[in-house]
Amino acid sequence: MLVDIGEIPGGGELQLVRHGDDYEILLDDEQLMGSWASCSETALATLVCARLGKRARHILIGGLGMGFTLAAARSALPDTSKIVVAELVPSIVDWARGPLAHLFLGSLTDPRVSLKMRDVHDLIVDGPDSFDAILLDVDNGPEGLVTVANERLYCNWGLRAAYAALRPGGILAVWSAYPDDSFTERLRSAKFEVDEVSVDPDGRGKDPAHTIWLATRSSNHLIARVAPSV
Repeated sequence: MLVDIGEIPGGGELQLVRHGDDYEILLDDEQLMGSWASCSETALATLVCARLGKRARHILIGGLGMGFTLAAARSALPDTSKIVVAELVPSIVDWARGPLAHLFLGSLTDPRVSLKMRDVHDLIVDGPDSFDAILLDVDNGPEGLVTVANERLYCNWGLRAAYAALRPGGILAVWSAYPDDSFTERLRSAKFEVDEVSVDPDGRGKDPAHTIWLATRSSNHLIARVAPSV
């Protein structure tokens, strides 16, 4: 059952669809997320927080989605941490406070959480040496699916901007529905130390594994900010 349609700034529409007690968000006919398979969205936060430990003081999450990554970050992070969530589509926030409120369980009222209606790319570029982790789940992989402008996040200069936005030892984590060897190489070319983790999306082994890249800035070297080419 179609619950609502949300406009994407710059063009396109998202659909919120209900299947009994479950929900999914679609872009045209392609599923972006489903409430019944959230293990990899949760792992995006838990893997990062486990690696950072007490160093996880300031986290940027790109994409509110259905709130699973945010909820996992809230559970794993101390009370002194700050969590910034960047969301570009107003309807996603409306759904979080409406038909999907039972999935968020107070995440948006947590005093540690700051919701920004901005492109996560802009927050990255505006914040050199600001974040202990940047968690990206805004497309189905490292390519601009929801909006072409998201290509800026995954290209060479965009990865260098993410590197510069991280504090030394910080982690860029990117969620994907599929592996991509060329993206792994781009991360390495941007001077990240890269681990690629496969995660069962629903915990039952019925669907293809999702991929999470954990890319660590391992030195004090600050890459010069590069003017965008797109």
